[in-house]
Amino acid sequence: MNNDAFIFGLSFTEFEDLALKFGLTGLILFMMFIIWNLGKESKAGRYGMMWMFLGLGVGFVGFVAKGIIQKLLGIE
Repeated sequence: MNNDAFIFGLSFTEFEDLALKFGLTGLILFMMFIIWNLGKESKAGRYGMMWMFLGLGVGFVGFVAKGIIQKLLGIE
């Protein structure tokens, strides 16, 4: 594929990187809303809501931590 192609004034790789970051951020926020709504609908209370966020949110917390660790170590 040609990396010199421009999309919205960005190269394809720059656009792809931005789209991935915004897309995953939106997806994570949507998943957090789903967890909150599930806790509210089930009347889980504060303690139950905490456990729901902890149990269901571990996956994207790991994903975000991986990105931060890569940034700190300069691995990108």
